Amino acid sequence: MHMADALISPAVGGTMTVVTGAVAVYCAKKVKEDLDQSKVPLMGVLGAFIFAAQMVNFSIPGTGSSGHLGGGMILTILLGPYAAFLVMASVLGVQALFFADGGLLALGANVFNLGFFPAFIAYPLIYRRIVGKDPGRNKLVAGAIAAAVVGLLLGAFGVVLETTASGISALPFTTFVGAMLPIHLAIGIVEGLVTAGVVLFVKGARPELLERVSARKPLGGLDLKPILVGLLIAAVVAGGALSWFASSNPDGLEWSIGGVTGSEELEGAGSPVHDASASLQGKTAFLPDYGFKDAAESQANAGTSTSGIVGGAITLGVAGLIGFVLKKRSAARTAA
Repeated sequence: MHMADALISPAVGGTMTVVTGAVAVYCAKKVKEDLDQSKVPLMGVLGAFIFAAQMVNFSIPGTGSSGHLGGGMILTILLGPYAAFLVMASVLGVQALFFADGGLLALGANVFNLGFFPAFIAYPLIYRRIVGKDPGRNKLVAGAIAAAVVGLLLGAFGVVLETTASGISALPFTTFVGAMLPIHLAIGIVEGLVTAGVVLFVKGARPELLERVSARKPLGGLDLKPILVGLLIAAVVAGGALSWFASSNPDGLEWSIGGVTGSEELEGAGSPVHDASASLQGKTAFLPDYGFKDAAESQANAGTSTSGIVGGAITLGVAGLIGFVLKKRSAARTAA
């Protein structure tokens, strides 16, 4: 569900960048209030895990489409909404800059769609209400699935609204939304099941983590090593090997566009802003489309594995650095 620049106008792209930037600044302020040293490595490892997991597209039977994990609900349940939004911004920023996945002009919209709706709508209104104050296994599973589905559907609807408001593509609202929501419902169910699986893994390894994040309590004193090691191994396996078997079918957004227009890709808008965005991305993306530039077909798997490992490492560093910097500023403010 990564929007390309061809879907979005400079006005809408700029507006969403400002809105997303404002949300990120607010999240950074809130994170400084309750961030402790233990959460910093968790932010980095979860960022790497979500980056790698998003590379593994799975086929949606009977549709000719595919989907991939969004990860917003996993991040929110394990980090809280504010840190989750910042980590999602890190993941999508690394993807857009270094792998040409999603447009730079559309980056603000993509972060908002995949980060805001799970963290600030689906999590408080769906997940927490279902799970309640005494979370058992069944409640956790039901809450994770329902919230993941709702978060993804809201993000898909956001794509439709932003595309319609841009008015630069031949995608009528009613037809487009009629294609986007059903296919993302199917994708959301798979995402919900994966989210539930991760939550149950954490509950089995360190149940106190879920309780403390929900109550916005520090994680200090918790031994998070089993969770960090498990997620890091999963990131390496997903990015380094499972990504080889990712479905080649168009993802839900591309499939929806193809169903409406007959073509899965739209022509570029050709404005100076679009051209500048494409030019910049062409310079920064050293592994475009998660592969080596101008590589032979025999090198495809090597390029994919390299992208998964390198991208995960970069995201781990970026997300971890954000947490580290915010922790240092929080400590400096407290000392003052």
